[in-house]
Amino acid sequence: MFESLSERLEGAFKNLKGEAKITELNIAATVKEIRRALVDADVNYKIAKEFTDKVKDIALGTKVINAVSPGQLMTKIVKDELANLMGGTESSFNITGNPAVILIAGLQGSGKTTFSGKLANYLKSKGKSPLLVAADIYRPAAIDQLMVLGGQVGVEVYSERENKNAVEIAQNAIKEARAKNKNVVIIDTAGRLAVDEVMMTEVANIKSAVNPHEILFVVDSMTGQDAVNTAKAFNERLDFSGVVLTKLDGDTRGGAALSIKYTVEKPIKFVSSGEKLDTLDVFYPERMAQRILGMGDITTLVEKAQAQYDEVEAKRLEKKIRKNQFDFQDFLDQLQQIKKMGNLKDLMAMIPGVGKAIKDVDISDDAFKGIEAIIKSMTPFERSNPDEINQSRKLRIAKGSGKDMTEVNAFMKQFDQMRDMMKMMNKMPMGMGKMPGMRR
Repeated sequence: MFESLSERLEGAFKNLKGEAKITELNIAATVKEIRRALVDADVNYKIAKEFTDKVKDIALGTKVINAVSPGQLMTKIVKDELANLMGGTESSFNITGNPAVILIAGLQGSGKTTFSGKLANYLKSKGKSPLLVAADIYRPAAIDQLMVLGGQVGVEVYSERENKNAVEIAQNAIKEARAKNKNVVIIDTAGRLAVDEVMMTEVANIKSAVNPHEILFVVDSMTGQDAVNTAKAFNERLDFSGVVLTKLDGDTRGGAALSIKYTVEKPIKFVSSGEKLDTLDVFYPERMAQRILGMGDITTLVEKAQAQYDEVEAKRLEKKIRKNQFDFQDFLDQLQQIKKMGNLKDLMAMIPGVGKAIKDVDISDDAFKGIEAIIKSMTPFERSNPDEINQSRKLRIAKGSGKDMTEVNAFMKQFDQMRDMMKMMNKMPMGMGKMPGMRR
């Protein structure tokens, strides 16, 4: 995500390396490189110029204290201003109605229907009872796609296959939601072009008929400046309440994320990456600015871990670790929890300093498959009793997992080393050997 922009900004800060203080001369060179980086990231030149002028004014007006280098100070200033450019703070999301009505609009192929499914899944996880509405009356597979997504997340889908009036479908869906005590209605509309007057009138009519609490404009972030221009055209017609950036995992530049708030004066509310239905995040400008500058995003990483955190299971696991009884089944269970948190490379990139180190490393979501195959080839007895696995058992496990003995032995050795470390930590004085997230 935003790799090319991150690299260019890092290069810009090198102009200040070794400098004892900020001067007109060295800051000018740095600011020029930052502006080039933003323009190359598909940020409008006017926005890039205003941004860098502001950064320059702040930098020249700030005294560098002894404990901070000019490069560090400049990084902080740019981080703060990037966050401001993207909205400053997290935007509120209004779902207080009964039902709350959310209208989804956007271009063809922007990922609206998939986002609708993700949003339903997100709201369900927050204790809401959503109803998905198939109001795309033009695309033949739209209803079927929404039905599949609804089934995957366990959310009911309202549709009228024979009705070719999207306004009526939306109105009828709200009546259905009230009858079934659904407290959120998510209306997935047809993809349309801003220049298509008939289609734009239709979505405007849906808005007038249902008076939505939120109108979300879904845009493919990879289209950069085109995304910004489209958002502007839609906003003039719909006056939407927020933007959703999809396909963010494929966006190496970042132009849309950095420009939309400035251009349409509407906040980015959600960002989406990948096809998995749990890959939807609330947009936090400050966290995104940190990630762009290679500072990581520990807050989001912790939140993702907590979402999968089972307190009862954690206490059970702590007892087993204390008694040195951590086994292969426990290890497998922990791998499953990590996989639920999302894309492995994206998760590692949230750790400060790691993103840059692994940017050229291909880390597949299947990275754990070999280990899982080895553990799943064990009998229940072997999983619970690692010390009982002898040479003949290893041979059978290797054959069953499709791995050679070298791989099986290497994994067993790593597992033993991990258990030895756990044992050593538990022998430390109170408080020193505590594992993250565990209480003594």
